[in-house]
Order: sequence, then C-alpha cells, then structure tokens
Amino acid sequence: MKRGRLPLTALRSFEAAGRLGSFTLAADELAVSQAAISRQVRELEAELGKPLFERRHRSVRLTPAGQALLGVLSRAFDAVDASLSEIRGRRGGGLLEISAEPSFAACWLVPHLDGFRSAYPQIDVAVDSDMRLIEFRTHEAEIAVRHGTDAKAWPRTEVDHLIDVDLVPAIAPGLLAAGPPVNEPADLLAHTLLHEENRSVWERWFAAAGLPDAPLGRAQIFAEGNLVLQAALRGHGVALVDSVLAAEDIAAGRLVLPFDLSIRHGAYWLVARSFKRLSPEARAFRDWMLRRIEA
Repeated sequence: MKRGRLPLTALRSFEAAGRLGSFTLAADELAVSQAAISRQVRELEAELGKPLFERRHRSVRLTPAGQALLGVLSRAFDAVDASLSEIRGRRGGGLLEISAEPSFAACWLVPHLDGFRSAYPQIDVAVDSDMRLIEFRTHEAEIAVRHGTDAKAWPRTEVDHLIDVDLVPAIAPGLLAAGPPVNEPADLLAHTLLHEENRSVWERWFAAAGLPDAPLGRAQIFAEGNLVLQAALRGHGVALVDSVLAAEDIAAGRLVLPFDLSIRHGAYWLVARSFKRLSPEARAFRDWMLRRIEA
C-alpha cells in the first residue's frame, strides 16, 4: 500500500483500542465516540481482509493478526511522539511533570518533595495523582511512580525498583484502648477490618498468621490505600498499611502496630519510556528519588 493511502485515522484508533484493550477507553483517550472507534476498526479490518479483534459480549481480544499489527504500530507511534517532543521542545524548560499513584503521592512524594525543590530550586514540579497506566506520550508526564508485582507490568517501558511494599496491621491508639483487646491475631476479627479494593489482602495476612479460614466479619472497603490509611487514623477500624507510607504516623504514635507480622505486597517502581531520553529535569528527579529512597 502506498503511503499516501495509509488509513492513518483507522490505524490510530486500532492502536489505542488494542493497547488499552477496550474501545471505550480508546474513545476516551482520542476524544471521539466509541461508535467512531468501532467503525474505523471495522473499516481497517475490511481493508486488510482479516479480523483484528475477537469481539465478545463485553470485551474485545486481539487476534494473532491484531497482535502483530499492534506491536508495529505502538513502536512506530512511540517513535513519532518522541521525535515530535524533541522538535517542539516540550521537555525541558524547567517544568517537570510527574505521574504518581495517589497513595504514594499523598503519603510519600508530597512530604518529601520540598527536599527535591531545595536541591533543584530551578525546577517547577507538576504532580498528576493517578493510578491509570500512562503511555508517556506528548500530552502526558514523562516519568511515573507505579505500584506493581514485578518490573514487567508496564510494556515498552524501562523501570527502576524503588522499594518493596510490606503491609502490617495498624490501629489507632484510641480504638485499641476502647475496643476489644488485641492480644493475638484472631482478636483483630472482633474489630472492623479496613480493606483496599477487596478482602484478599487481609485473607493473605490471616493465612500467614496461621488462620487461613478466618471469618473476616465487618468491613469497610476503599478504592485506594491512602483512604484506608485515613480511615485507620480516625479509628474506623484496623488496616493493613504500607509500612513505608505510614512510617511518619507510626513514629508519631498516631498508629500502633499490634503485631510485627507483615506480608509482601509488590513494590513501587519508577517508570519511564526510556531513561536515556529523559529531560534534564526528569533525570534530576530520577537521581534524587533513587538517592532518597536508598537513604
């Protein structure tokens, strides 16, 4: 096919839908309707004479042909975006855009960010607190802090391991004094348990404590870890908290750790499309983060 006849709009729609695994998310990213994405993908499939997606009731999955095409297109669009960014000079200019998990942003990055600003007063910082995966393209941050189980969680990126996440039970002193006594792990079941997203992490902790079939009883469930931490600080129940993000509250006595049994829950990672192609501001932030975490 001649380059002048390449269906670039349809290819862009297909790449977004394949990368995100959803026509709806692709429509949100490209600021068009879901019907437009679906129509453009159908036209591309008709042009190629092969299906690119297996369409199911509420989901889509790439066919082998779709997977092959997506790999080529994503690399190509990433390269185009990087070249456009260099020409426009988007990066640099003293402004650093950082994307960070909400819990990490609120409990670690913001409290420590003044140290970065003291070391690099010429750099202005914009923090986007978001759990969604970003693609590091022109309109997005060029470096991110993400939580995940391993370094392979973010395709087509480079990662630095920052710190492992260990979850440990924590309770507000007032609740510990007023509520049912806590002398052994099973005693926590008499309290309301605070969960992030679902009950699975508490189930893992009780299994590690020798209580694999513990009835979890009363619960409050929150969308992300910072909300769990805030609920624990206010005495709403017992939480499994990230020992790093809750370190200041533990040290200040605002939270008490009734047991020192912890469970591993992934790690925090510094993620970028390419560390070699970071702006000077982002390179400075990366170096500072690695030094600060190590310290």
